[in-house]
Amino acid sequence: MTSTAFLFPGQGSQRVGMGHDLAQAYPDLVAPLFRTADEVLGFELSQLCWHGPEDRLARTDITQPAIFVASLAAYRVLAELVPAPVVVAGHSLGEYTALVAAGVLEWTDALRLVRRRGELMARVNESNPGAMAAALGLSSDTVERLCAEVRDQTGAVVEVANYNAEDQTVVSGSEAGVIEFTTRATRLGVEGAKVKRLAVGAPFHSSMMAPVEAEFAADLAGVRFADPVIPLVANVTAAQVRTGEQARAGLRAQLAGSVRWSQSLCTVREFGVETFVEVGPGRVLTGLCKRAYPEVASYSAGDRRRIRAVAEEVGGVFPAEAVG
Repeated sequence: MTSTAFLFPGQGSQRVGMGHDLAQAYPDLVAPLFRTADEVLGFELSQLCWHGPEDRLARTDITQPAIFVASLAAYRVLAELVPAPVVVAGHSLGEYTALVAAGVLEWTDALRLVRRRGELMARVNESNPGAMAAALGLSSDTVERLCAEVRDQTGAVVEVANYNAEDQTVVSGSEAGVIEFTTRATRLGVEGAKVKRLAVGAPFHSSMMAPVEAEFAADLAGVRFADPVIPLVANVTAAQVRTGEQARAGLRAQLAGSVRWSQSLCTVREFGVETFVEVGPGRVLTGLCKRAYPEVASYSAGDRRRIRAVAEEVGGVFPAEAVG
């Protein structure tokens, strides 16, 4: 048996078909999850996850609950096959799935919050459009300095949204701010560095989200947050969450605050983790883990084939009725 961290992906990892093979292979375990999600949301999220269309699935208010449910489906299957993780964490939206795994949130409460979060983020972009971009090959210190220069000299909004890795930082803000940041970063002429515009539906994790923070805080206040039963690391603090109230405060701060993923992984590693497992669609976090800690085994577990492979590697046993 190995000490495992379960890591849950955020927006951008969606794909048409996610969760479909799991619903077919584990009908008693996964299919009811999608059925309940459809009932809670009032539309057929299951069909959008499994069959698209891709453009509708990519909408922020749809993508966020879709990734949450698909990740939770993968978690439910994996949890039947392998020992419990020693620690969990989630990237941005993925923190909600981590909170369910840690016993902090009941999953339908988390689903409603995720849906609301996506709606509020989409509303911000409708009233005050923004943009995001990934700065690759530049240190976070350099990115922070450029953001400060843009704000001070032009008044445009651009801030660090995600500290993903030592040489991968995401910025977020107004269209003008991100364009100016990109221009200045390109002028530096750092070999191998580039800025890549992201296809997202809002300026996530920036002060442009502040107008809906109080509204979302009211939604958070109406939900019960229990104390974690599994160690959990929060995005905005990169520290262990010890109480339900800390988890609630973290979700509020996360809306307009930076995702400190690189720092969070460092904290996760302190739990003696021997294996990182990305639980949900995509392989973004798997790639970040391999770059940051190449000595630690990293796996993705978003579909039946990969979940089976992970279970074999970390010492899980396949019950005959669970193989599908």
